[in-house]
Amino acid sequence: MEPIATADKESSVAPLPDVSGLLDGMPRQRGPATIAGPTVQVPVPATRTLRPWRLLPTPTGTPFTFLYAVVLALTSLITTYAAPSLVDTLHQASSTDVAHLVQTPVLVLITSALWIAGGIASPYVVCFLLVLTALERRIGGARTAVVFLLGHVLATLATEVPVGLAVLVGHLPDSSLHRLDYGISFGVAASVGALAGLLTPWLRWPVLVLFGSMLVEDLIEFTDPMTNWGHLISLAIGIATWPMIRRWYRTATATA
Repeated sequence: MEPIATADKESSVAPLPDVSGLLDGMPRQRGPATIAGPTVQVPVPATRTLRPWRLLPTPTGTPFTFLYAVVLALTSLITTYAAPSLVDTLHQASSTDVAHLVQTPVLVLITSALWIAGGIASPYVVCFLLVLTALERRIGGARTAVVFLLGHVLATLATEVPVGLAVLVGHLPDSSLHRLDYGISFGVAASVGALAGLLTPWLRWPVLVLFGSMLVEDLIEFTDPMTNWGHLISLAIGIATWPMIRRWYRTATATA
């Protein structure tokens, strides 16, 4: 005889779990299993905003140009407010004439670049601030200093050495050995030429034509031919640095 289930035996049997949720999910189990991975964030290109303050030097962004501009501001104040006799003595001591280049070449090549010929109103002041700032932001302060010094030193020697030779052979008087020569214009002109090599062609050639035509016009006026020739020479020196400047720019961009 089969045993008869009693109420006590029925209550001892565990109830079946609710499988309605599993049944609802059954159709999804027929396809391939998908594994949720990390969400990939697609970078959105940042829109360029105009930042005019980047055109001028800053203590952190362009320390070389900023500190140099502070020094030039101080020497310009001396030129403006000091006694004329003192200013003339300082300029004479800093002059890169032939006599000083023979006696103390390193000293005068450095000190001559601490003054602005023509004062704070010189157009080379604006070029100094804009050009050296742009160049330093692209290749760094130390390399910008190298470009500036190349133009300043080589153009100075290229203009003063012929004067010394002309005096030596008797084509110029001895007073030419003490010709007053100082300022930042040679270094600025070389920096303009170097910076042009990093600009896009549609901007590079107008900059060179405009700046070069200004130098040629000064040369035609023949007011100071040695200095005017020095400006053209220093511009050519800056252009000659294009391979080096572009290599420095690629290195600076890669390590940024």
